[in-house]
Amino acid sequence: MALKRLILELGMGVDLTGADYTKAAIKAVRDALWHNSLTIANAVGQSPHDMHIEATVGVPKPELVDKAAVAATFPYGKVTVEAVEGGLEIMNDEGTNLTLMANAAVVVYLDIPEKK
Repeated sequence: MALKRLILELGMGVDLTGADYTKAAIKAVRDALWHNSLTIANAVGQSPHDMHIEATVGVPKPELVDKAAVAATFPYGKVTVEAVEGGLEIMNDEGTNLTLMANAAVVVYLDIPEKK
């Protein structure tokens, strides 16, 4: 058997006033998840818990993302989270508050038997 990429979903999350990188990343992942209902595992005779999920989150300061908290957003599957440079920081006119935008790409794999 081999892991096969079956799904790619994208999302965006924003923390309007707190510049909380983890909060924005979680919102981006939730946005990606809310775009679909992953019934693919059941359709091929597997459990959703068998899914291998790779989440990549883009934010301006990736080191500030709590990857374990982002991974906990997923209801099932074997999840890995990577934080990379991306997203946006937008300072207000007074220079006192920051709006933060995160982007997420969620890829789902299943272990599918090779065709012979």
